[in-house]
Amino acid sequence: MSDAHDREVIIIPCSGIGKALGSVGREAAYVVAEELRPGCTSTVCLSLLTLGDEETRRRVRQHPTITIDGCPKACARVNVEHAGASPAATFRVFDVFRRHKELKVRRVSDIGDAGEAMARMLAEEIADEVDELRAEKE
Repeated sequence: MSDAHDREVIIIPCSGIGKALGSVGREAAYVVAEELRPGCTSTVCLSLLTLGDEETRRRVRQHPTITIDGCPKACARVNVEHAGASPAATFRVFDVFRRHKELKVRRVSDIGDAGEAMARMLAEEIADEVDELRAEKE
């Protein structure tokens, strides 16, 4: 396994089915993995973890994992814990909304400019956390 892969950080957003803030969380995860910290982060499908996929469970136990939850049920965090791991960091989309109430997410299928802005803010916070987690492993 390469040194870079050893320092990989897994990001697991909630499924957020039917929840606009869940859609914002998923968008934030993609922004981090594809734009802000490509090559050192990856996302994992929450449903694989929920279904008990052993490869997914192994990955969250071996790598620092960040969860992003869109509602109080905290499904991403809870499922990482059920897999036998502790999230290295947890983020709640609602916390960003609370700080920026002027950003109104349109709907699940189209989060709009405000939702995109909220996702970008959250992604930047997560990217900072990724940097801290990776620095700890060096």
